[in-house]
Amino acid sequence: MPTVTFNHELIRRLQLNVNVVHDPEEWSEKLELIGCSISKCNDEIVEIEVFPDRPDLLSAETMAFAARTFLHEQEASPELKVTKGDITMTVDESLEKVRPVIFGAIVRGVDTGHTEEARNEFIQGIMDHQEKIHHALGRGRKRTSVGVHDLSKLQPPFRVVTVDSGYSFTPLAMNDEMSISEILTKHPKGVEYAHLLEGFEKYPVILDAAGDVLSFPPIINGAHTTVTESTNDFFIDVTGWDERACEASLLLVCLSLAIRGGAVESIELNSWDGSDLTTPNGSPRTHLLPKPLLEEVLGREFSDSEIAVALNSMGGRFIRRRVVTNGPRKRERWADAAVGEDEYLIEMPRWRSDILHPIDLVEEIATGIGFEDLGESKTSQSIAGKPLAKMTLQRRMRECLQGNGLQQIQSLTLSNEADQFTKIRAESNSEVTFLHNPITIEHTILRQYLLPSLLRLLAANRHNELPQRVYELGTVVRDHHNQERVAWACAEVGTGFTGAKGLAQAFLRDLGSNNEELEITYQPIPEGEGPWLSGRGAFVSIGGEIVGSIGEIDPCVAELFELRVPIQAGEFDVEALMRLIPDPVH
Repeated sequence: MPTVTFNHELIRRLQLNVNVVHDPEEWSEKLELIGCSISKCNDEIVEIEVFPDRPDLLSAETMAFAARTFLHEQEASPELKVTKGDITMTVDESLEKVRPVIFGAIVRGVDTGHTEEARNEFIQGIMDHQEKIHHALGRGRKRTSVGVHDLSKLQPPFRVVTVDSGYSFTPLAMNDEMSISEILTKHPKGVEYAHLLEGFEKYPVILDAAGDVLSFPPIINGAHTTVTESTNDFFIDVTGWDERACEASLLLVCLSLAIRGGAVESIELNSWDGSDLTTPNGSPRTHLLPKPLLEEVLGREFSDSEIAVALNSMGGRFIRRRVVTNGPRKRERWADAAVGEDEYLIEMPRWRSDILHPIDLVEEIATGIGFEDLGESKTSQSIAGKPLAKMTLQRRMRECLQGNGLQQIQSLTLSNEADQFTKIRAESNSEVTFLHNPITIEHTILRQYLLPSLLRLLAANRHNELPQRVYELGTVVRDHHNQERVAWACAEVGTGFTGAKGLAQAFLRDLGSNNEELEITYQPIPEGEGPWLSGRGAFVSIGGEIVGSIGEIDPCVAELFELRVPIQAGEFDVEALMRLIPDPVH
């Protein structure tokens, strides 16, 4: 999990009025409710782990902003103050197919610290914040990427254009110019993120009025915009493919700088589609929460004042409660309130991109109130559970096979076509489920047979003594649906087909197949069909329906699995057995 580190001077400057060293437990308990936990606390630093579902807590500044309302009951401010600026940025229409979502902002007068050490910590902190945003919201810079620049070194207005691979500029941490293609193949950041621009013939760059490159998103900034110890005014660019993630990323960076005294200014953006946009938008986002949903989930009614206090502690604002007059006559979805029901109007910060559904607001209110204060609820009726018929049958299968000296194993559902079909001479009589992006050639499909997994296990244990007798009751996937099958494989000398048939008879008998009305037959399997040795394999049928097959593994098949011992085996369709064999207990 990502971590945020405070030194005690930073705690004081960010107005976190707590004594963490002398009372860490109380602070830790409260922080856990908003998705944090203290992992390290001493006389020098406090290190806090943040769950990835709260990207608004990924910097010391934004965490302090959230914690002040939660810990100290200060009045929440779900909006970010943004004054209108006069800087513009024009986006070329070619960006539509390259990196269509683009935002920007100006932040002036940031207090970066009064000592060299404090300013260095600020620079490191803002770099860390960027990378955490890239991971949490950007999914490795694919959905969104952030660039932070020294505004004093730039000449507005800005423009975003596309260039070819031969275009050159001096990238961050370099002294000489490099072409786009060289950056993608030689620069460390270019090599790391080149896959994001794979297949593109044009590449995005942000330029100022002098033609200097601010950024080559999502790869690297230009060298001349580097933030230094003397930087107090900033230009932030955010680009990507996900508008919600891009907006949250921009607001979080602006918020972290505003908490340090910066004044946020908007820019006028002329987008690739010709529309004009003022960015950033610091106003809160209004959400609707059906009153019945809140009470159904949390188990009791809440007064408006309770909800207001809870939301304030979570950084939001309770607006009012109203009666729904325009909506469905009957509530069909959790997110809706029916006509005549009450719903709450709630404002939450626009940077809280993790709030996607009314149920998220229910969680916010529960956290703000405190889960220990929600009361207790006990069920009004007692219902004794009973096992599913399928589970009863599976229990009897395990008891039978373990009673015959077999050991249960559990193997992966992932397999490959060679093991599942080619090596055991089987054909698929149903659709195969393939993996789109397999990590290894050993795991490319979802298995349709259990027996290859057992043979793989025996091969992995071929250095151990015989006999080795194993079985698996597991899941296969046919026609993209899960099915249950049971199989065994015994590496032992002196049994062969006779041992396989004897085990099958004992297995079926223990399931209740000794009913005289059930006709069980063993039909020879044609040569070369399945993994069986010629003349030593059989289909097992009940009432004329094939439910499985048994026999002695052909040495040629065993050799493909690197096995050189006699093996008798069998495999059955569990669902067919459950359908055809009546439960003898009922």
